[in-house]
Amino acid sequence: MRACRQSSLRDSTLIPIPQKGGYQAKRLPGLTQGSCLIQRGICIDLYHRESAAPPRRLRGCLLFWRELYWFDIMQTALADFIRNTADGQRADTILRKCVHCGFCTATCPTYQLLGDELDGPRGRIYQIKQVLEGAHPTPTLQLHLDRCLTCRACETTCPSGVDYHHLLDIGREQVERLQPRPRLQRLQRKAMVWAFASPARLRPLLGLARTVRSLLPATLRNKIAPRPRRVSQPRQATHRRMLVLDGCVQPAIAPNINQSAARVLAHFGIDLQTVNPGACCGALPHHLSETEKARAMARANIDAWLPHLQADAEAIVITASGCGAQVQDYPYLLADDPTYRDKAQQVADKARDLVEVVQAEDLSQLPLQASAQRTAVHTPCTLQHALQLNGVVDALLKTLGYQLSEVADNHLCCGSAGTYSLTQAEISSQLRTRKLEALAVNAPERIVTANIGCLGQLQDDEGLPVMHWIDLLEQDLMA
Repeated sequence: MRACRQSSLRDSTLIPIPQKGGYQAKRLPGLTQGSCLIQRGICIDLYHRESAAPPRRLRGCLLFWRELYWFDIMQTALADFIRNTADGQRADTILRKCVHCGFCTATCPTYQLLGDELDGPRGRIYQIKQVLEGAHPTPTLQLHLDRCLTCRACETTCPSGVDYHHLLDIGREQVERLQPRPRLQRLQRKAMVWAFASPARLRPLLGLARTVRSLLPATLRNKIAPRPRRVSQPRQATHRRMLVLDGCVQPAIAPNINQSAARVLAHFGIDLQTVNPGACCGALPHHLSETEKARAMARANIDAWLPHLQADAEAIVITASGCGAQVQDYPYLLADDPTYRDKAQQVADKARDLVEVVQAEDLSQLPLQASAQRTAVHTPCTLQHALQLNGVVDALLKTLGYQLSEVADNHLCCGSAGTYSLTQAEISSQLRTRKLEALAVNAPERIVTANIGCLGQLQDDEGLPVMHWIDLLEQDLMA
């Protein structure tokens, strides 16, 4: 969705948008057109009325199902501590796009679950606005921001193009500064970054947990990944080279995913190489408000990748969509770093989710026999809302001959969201239950996904098998 440039159309004719139910573009006499935003048959136009006493501020005009609604545009008065900073200017721009129409609440997992306006995007925007305008944050406000999964479903739904997740980042960083957490919380969050952001530390911890896994109750057992299967090394000759993000959690929990990717891509003549083993993309500390640590990880990855990209490496392949969303955000994360700003953009331009790479190749080169089991595809939030690749895995699997089972409420989050299943365990568990029910609605025999966090969240010893979609392809390759 992109905003049209300012228009001076005098007749106020809206751009026609076909839509089920008979919506037709209509003329609004006495109005002058401003900015136009279009998404899914919804047209948002900013107008001012031509009248003897026109209002001094713009209003949001929403046309939907032949009805006309008016919403006040957000007014801001940021406090001195942030007004003239880069973050303040970004926040002000984002806030002014919000017309508080409430469409976002329809697809927000926490609002749908809790029914609290303060636990929806619109409520969180207002709370962040209050903090940036000088109100002192409370622990309760901090909790409402913590409960956000950063799934970004609201961004896909928003007709005004509100850049919600960047506003949330700004808000969380200021709240962390103004409202320090209790000592125990701070220690827990630092411990999670310490343990999970390094495979060298996570592997032995995971090994210990696996030794007692069978003795634990199901709720705890399902949080511990079983031992991964082994994948054979590629044997095909290669003449092209791509880099792969190793990641932090995935090499410890499911190293088979990148191994499967290497074996599949080898059939296209692509050699998949890791140049910085065990490197975290930075998403984990970023979501725990360790922003500077996330920036340091981003710089380290850029330094490792860029020389290879400037040589002969075609792309950076990312097999976890959550990591892909973080790497694509490097230009924003390092926007105020003159040394790395342009480098971050070069890296983001070369980053590709694995499904983008596979679908662009000649699939006839894959000696694959699709297995017959009905498959439900779980599209991670980061794949559909952040990377805008909704339905691409489904389309690829259909092309390769797999029988897919339709899924209900595909837009809703599974509740993984990085460390969310640990910091907000109750909400995460409820969302997991809902998602598993939605995936099973048409009786599939297995579930595939595209993100290690979602895979870990959805796995259940007593339920359907869950795997990365690339593992499915690798298993069905004919020897």
